[in-house]
Amino acid sequence: MKTTPEHNERMAKLTFASVYPHYITKVERKDRTKEELHQVIAWLTGFDENALQEMIDEKATFKTFFDKATLNPNAPKITGVICGYRIEEIENPLTKQVRYLDKLVDELAKGKKMEKILRK
Repeated sequence: MKTTPEHNERMAKLTFASVYPHYITKVERKDRTKEELHQVIAWLTGFDENALQEMIDEKATFKTFFDKATLNPNAPKITGVICGYRIEEIENPLTKQVRYLDKLVDELAKGKKMEKILRK
């Protein structure tokens, strides 16, 4: 499934703060913790607790969020299908980064071991 320019634009304008509570709900419903979620986000983006809270407080768009992030060099090892899209086939860099995050949250919620999620 190919992303459309409209889809990519929607991803860029979406705020991290609007999606973050859904991430928390998703992982906690599956007996994972907010701390584990933050560990996964920190691994992908380099954001510590303060930087993450800053992104939430300023209602940063995903474009701003990933512009300020230092993407983990192992992020391209995140593959598979998320939300109907095969990650490795997504051409738009920002959309790919958002789907990386979605995939990590999904793996956390599915009970995968942290060592596997953090692709060392």
